[in-house]
Amino acid sequence: MTMSDHPEAESTPAATEAKPSYIKLAMRNMVSKRGTSLQHFALTTMGLLAVLVGLAYLTR
Repeated sequence: MTMSDHPEAESTPAATEAKPSYIKLAMRNMVSKRGTSLQHFALTTMGLLAVLVGLAYLTR
């Protein structure tokens, strides 16, 4: 098969450049909601540490 068999393959790169990626959108959202993002990050970190310490205690 050649490129002429699939005309949508030629238009795909132009369409993906127009939309920002999910990573860029997530980073922009984190910057605009700085306090909330930091609070969620801190809660996630403490929760993960609590799970790890709990598992270490149970499996000692």
